[in-house]
Amino acid sequence: MNALAVRRRHPAAIFILLLLGLIVTGAGYAALAPKQATAATASADQIERGRQLFLTNCATCHGKDGLGSPVGPNLAGVGAAAVDFQMGTGRMPMAEPGVQAPRGKKVTYSAEEIADIAAWVASLAPGPAVPDAEYTTAEGGNAGRGGEIFRVNCSMCHNSAGAGGALTRGKYAPKLTDVEGQHIYEAMLTGPQSMPVFNDNNISPESKRDVIAYLKTMDEAGSPGGMALGSLGPVPEGLVAWVFGLGILIGAAYWLGQKGA
Repeated sequence: MNALAVRRRHPAAIFILLLLGLIVTGAGYAALAPKQATAATASADQIERGRQLFLTNCATCHGKDGLGSPVGPNLAGVGAAAVDFQMGTGRMPMAEPGVQAPRGKKVTYSAEEIADIAAWVASLAPGPAVPDAEYTTAEGGNAGRGGEIFRVNCSMCHNSAGAGGALTRGKYAPKLTDVEGQHIYEAMLTGPQSMPVFNDNNISPESKRDVIAYLKTMDEAGSPGGMALGSLGPVPEGLVAWVFGLGILIGAAYWLGQKGA
């Protein structure tokens, strides 16, 4: 065999190839991976204001360190998004203990106070941040695509029209009409109550914006077909058909009987 035709491979060649492959893979993932739709970080002053507000208003249930008590869950790791959702929708503070915190008719705290408390809770441990406003508006969203995502992931609990529905043990999926886009995003991001978590790796920020666009479109469309009957599907529709349909048939039969007599 010709010695010139045989070339020895350097022992480090495989190691170098593997290292180059890892570098290229890491760089590609960093460039293409979904970005978290997070807002700006909090200052030390804001965190301290939030701590004072928390001690005054929330520590009774969640403990002075936010790590929970027999009547309130541990808040370490829930993130600022969970605080903004629960307090921004009036669910917290709860009026009384229950299996589920209902949406409040009014919000107890100002937006600034909620942001301060959220900043302090976020400082306890890493968690989902309040999303950027770019992704919490219906503008730029694809309502048609959002409807597809909603029907696949959300309609089994909230119903395809977002009218809500009953769950087990007294819990329920709330209706989604007149809900701010930011709170819709935060609910998907944090999974409140019995809702699963749809983080930005499961459903991207752009797709969440599409879902918000779909729900806002449903709000604006109303019920062009007539009475919505709660948008609860075939059960109320069947009930109406039976009650009115049978009533008309019975009335017609009585009228014919009287006429024949």
